[in-house]
Amino acid sequence: MDDPQPTIDTDLVRRLVGAQFPRWRHLPVSPVASGGWDNRTFHLGDEMTVRLPSAAHYSLQVEKEHRWLPKLAPHLPLPIPEPLAMGEPAEGYPWHWSVYRWIEGETAKTARIADLRTFAVTLAGFLVALKQIDPTGGPAPGQHNFYRGGLLTVYDGEARQAIAALDGEIDTQAASAVWEAALAATWSGSPVWFHGDVASGNLLVEDGRLSAVIDFGTSGVGDPSCDLAIAWTFFEGASREAFRARIAVDDATWARGRGWALWKALITVAGHDANQTEVERQRRVIDEVLADHQRWA
Repeated sequence: MDDPQPTIDTDLVRRLVGAQFPRWRHLPVSPVASGGWDNRTFHLGDEMTVRLPSAAHYSLQVEKEHRWLPKLAPHLPLPIPEPLAMGEPAEGYPWHWSVYRWIEGETAKTARIADLRTFAVTLAGFLVALKQIDPTGGPAPGQHNFYRGGLLTVYDGEARQAIAALDGEIDTQAASAVWEAALAATWSGSPVWFHGDVASGNLLVEDGRLSAVIDFGTSGVGDPSCDLAIAWTFFEGASREAFRARIAVDDATWARGRGWALWKALITVAGHDANQTEVERQRRVIDEVLADHQRWA
């Protein structure tokens, strides 16, 4: 049986901050509108946020971010989270937690973006810069990031089970072909930095432009193809082509990127814990991935 999850609320945050960082105890605490699932996020005053992992498997990411984000930030063309303090387990909360500087911006939605093609090029440029940072000593794929940057074979069983479960709902033959192509497109390059969860919720927008990239909990060094999934989950048509042109990866890496996008979409649609809106969104992702594979195969 899973251990019971702690109740994470403003009262807990006030107690933790007050006891461990008394210089901030006078600041108000309030939930962030989009507080996340892996971590619960709260405003601390006007210039900081507090982030608490919601489960043990997310807590592994806290020390990693505190160690590596300050090293990555000077080399990147956009702001990323800035850790200010790391809290200790206390008050019935069992894991380390973080205080970050607040970054202005709204989560990325197409309605908030002035030009999606320009947005795609800017994001690709950020990921290119991230890959160019010295990876020496960086965290290899593992439990801390759910094996992002590692081999897709980790999720082979899940993907195949989901394809079988969706027989009659999707083109399972085409989905199997995409998955097999992704597995066959093996990676043999040197490890590079990757973000690990390039999704609209982790991209901030100001004045219609990409303004920051947040949540590096699944980051590491390895195969960067996992960062390509957004090509199908958020971009389409001209914006996808612009993203691919700027990021300039080979066909094999693009095929593995399709695999990452397909795996996540398959398990979401085949699962029973997603709302209908998300299921429909992931069905569209499956369609986009299959069409893209057919076009380039």
